[in-house]
Parts: sequence; structure tokens; C-alpha cells
Amino acid sequence: MAIDSLFLIAGSGDYPRLVIESARSAGVRRVALAAFDGETPPELKQLADEVYPMKVGQLGKLLDAAKKSGATKAMMAGQLAPGNLFDLRPDLRALVLLARLKERNAGTLFGAVAAELALAGVELLPATTFLGDHMAGKGHLAGPRLTPRHIEDLEFGFRLAKECSRLEIGQTVIVKNGTVLAVEAFEGTNDAIRRGGKLGSGGSSMVKVSKPGQDMRFDVPVVGTTTLEIAAEAKIHAIGVEAGSTLLLDRAKVARAADALAITIYGL
Repeated sequence: MAIDSLFLIAGSGDYPRLVIESARSAGVRRVALAAFDGETPPELKQLADEVYPMKVGQLGKLLDAAKKSGATKAMMAGQLAPGNLFDLRPDLRALVLLARLKERNAGTLFGAVAAELALAGVELLPATTFLGDHMAGKGHLAGPRLTPRHIEDLEFGFRLAKECSRLEIGQTVIVKNGTVLAVEAFEGTNDAIRRGGKLGSGGSSMVKVSKPGQDMRFDVPVVGTTTLEIAAEAKIHAIGVEAGSTLLLDRAKVARAADALAITIYGL
């Protein structure tokens, strides 16, 4: 796909930086950045050609910025703190959108934003565009080799995580010896890891999956070095990820961190 210019809606973390670098390598000449106060890393502005600052909830400003950028393709990358989705200071355009939603969660909110962008002539691309080299494959990916018993634990966690994700509860579980220690809910992945690791007292496994019908335009399962550092603090020894659906946030960097922390990453 030949893309000359890209409108990037950027949240927190390293994800937006990786998108910009990979997009440039793929031939994208111009990157316009939607930067949210308190969310988008300030240093990211130096990598973009244009920056449009705004607050979470300013949908009208976001749509105007997309039009002004001249780009016909957009991507969403990086996290917005879950609490911020429910602490919006919406402008009039956002209020109208919110009034139409029967359910208000990340999926419905971002899906509605994608529809508004489309009406403005801007197509929201999958958040994995340009990042094929960073997607998880099957089997052992990094870190120490696992015993068959540990792989069984990951497969057990995978089945449970898929069911929890189907029920819209969360996409991460922590397990140990065939027992569920923690299920991710509104608190987010990192706090679920800490809770499950504490209950397991070492040697637990984490599994992260996609949910059925996951919209990869704005909701991609991600494992990065921060995930690994938190897992190490929680004494998690293995991380199972869904092959083909999980982004390893800078694959080489993640592999080095996994080796250094003695945490296995395994594709299921």
C-alpha cells in the first residue's frame, strides 16, 4: 500500500514512535500528529511534520485536524488511560456522538470516531499497518525454553482468556498450575499482572489474547518492555500471546528484554 501522508492519532507509550519510524521506512513522506494533552509523549512531536494539540474528548477538533492535514489515511496508536474515556470533557461534536451510543466503552467510542473520520474522507487503517515484522508468531519467541507442564498452563490460560474476552471482561489472565489467579477487568493489564503475581508468589504465567471480532484499527493486543518489567516485578515467568494478533512493541527490543529478565514469550 503506497501512502504519501498519514494522520496519526497518538496515545501514550512507544507504539506511536514505532508507527512513525516504520511508516517512514515504508515510504510515508509526511506524518501529521494528533497529540493529546497528558497522553501523547512530548518527544513524539519532533518526529512529526505537523502537530495538532488537543484534549481527549475534543472530537470536533480531531476531525478538523484530520481534514487540515490533507491525509486520506489515518492510524490510532498508543494507549489512552481507561479512566480518561469516562472523564471526557466533550465538545459539541462529541456530545452528539455520545448521545447516539447505547454502550460506552473503548470499542464503541473508537468505532464511532472511525465512522466520523470516514465521513470526513479519512480512512482509519489497521493499527498494525507497517508493523508486520513486529507481530508475534507461534511457539517459542524469546526467553528461556519452557517445560511441557508450563506450556500446558499457557494453553489453559489461553482458553480462559479467549472466553473472558468474548464476554468483554478483559483479555489477560494470570494462571499457575491450572489455577486462575487473576482476570483483567477495568483496572487494565498492568494491575492485573501485579495482582495475579502477588497471589501466585512466583512462577505464574500470563496470557494475553484478542477478543472475537476485535477491531484491529484501534484495539491491538500489545506486549512491550514495560509489560515485561512489570511481569518481572510480579515474578511472572512466562507470557503467552496470541500468534498473528499480538504486537511485540519493537520485537528486537522485547526479545532482548525477555532474555535479560528470564521471562519466556510464547506464541499460542
